[in-house]
Amino acid sequence: MTVGQAVIDEAKLNEFLGQFVADLGATANAAMVVIGHRLGLYKTLAAAPPLTPGGLAERTGTTPRYVSEWLAAQAASGYVTVADGKFTLSPEQAFALSDPDGPLYVPGAYMLALASLKAEPRISEAFRTGAGLAWHDQDSEVFDGCEQFFAPGYRANLVSSWIPALDGVEAKLRAGAKVADVGCGHGASTQIMAAAFPASRFTGYDYHARSVTRAAKAAADAGFGDQIRFAVAAADEFDGTGYDLITTFDCLHDMGHPVAAARHIREALAADGTWLIVEPAAADDMAGNLNPVGRVYYAFSTLLCVPNALAQEPAVVLGNQAGEARLRDIVTEAGFTRFRRAAQTPFNIVLEARP
Repeated sequence: MTVGQAVIDEAKLNEFLGQFVADLGATANAAMVVIGHRLGLYKTLAAAPPLTPGGLAERTGTTPRYVSEWLAAQAASGYVTVADGKFTLSPEQAFALSDPDGPLYVPGAYMLALASLKAEPRISEAFRTGAGLAWHDQDSEVFDGCEQFFAPGYRANLVSSWIPALDGVEAKLRAGAKVADVGCGHGASTQIMAAAFPASRFTGYDYHARSVTRAAKAAADAGFGDQIRFAVAAADEFDGTGYDLITTFDCLHDMGHPVAAARHIREALAADGTWLIVEPAAADDMAGNLNPVGRVYYAFSTLLCVPNALAQEPAVVLGNQAGEARLRDIVTEAGFTRFRRAAQTPFNIVLEARP
């Protein structure tokens, strides 16, 4: 096939159209997954015997016609299992879709994706102007989606593998340490650490006041008392010194002044303190990130991370896929003398920095 001056390879075109159809279905399915989360449809399917659409609707207080269409969409996507007109979740589907407090919760990623898309008109305009879009100017559901997206990974790895991979930190936490969780958001990471190490005291800092209010309420409701406190502060301005451990979870790359933040963290640490840096998994060049995980992270970076950094003039814009080499440069420029990769997962690299 020839179109103008171009010769079209029909096999390659059909391959691309196949990818397009899959992507279009995935895009629309994002809303289906969030609906399943909001209405408890997955949770009910996981706890019940195989159900008809009417049976699921009855148990969830929803309308059978909508539920029927939703179930068909989910079955076509491979997110539910159907046999003899009844629907259920396989053990694997239930593990990934039905437990918001588990070590894996797929709907959280879709919540963040849908919420971040609401800024598309402003991001499109920012392409023309070069302006930023600060984190606090994103749709409010971005903050909820961010917690749902990241918290399962922290629950699965933070206490069991990431902290034990640090030099001497676990023993300090068990004995009683002073910890700052910088860029804490809704405080999920803060609570996970506090629950595991009751002898230690934790302060969560975030510049976003709404998130700090939410974090403080959640910690109070969970009964942490004075073991945890939260305060509104930027990463280069938070109070206190002599911290045994300072943590930054998936947020250093969002900062417009990462070196200033790193310097402040260095000054706030005790002489033998540790900075735990958890960042998105990334190679040091684009070619190494052209994979499914990189695809997800580059898209979120365009919608959330780069705009936030650009809103902090003058800014250093690392982007979501900064890579270990650029992070090392930031850390060493700030005065740290020891830096290493302590652990990793398919989605994160876990770095240790020490004075």
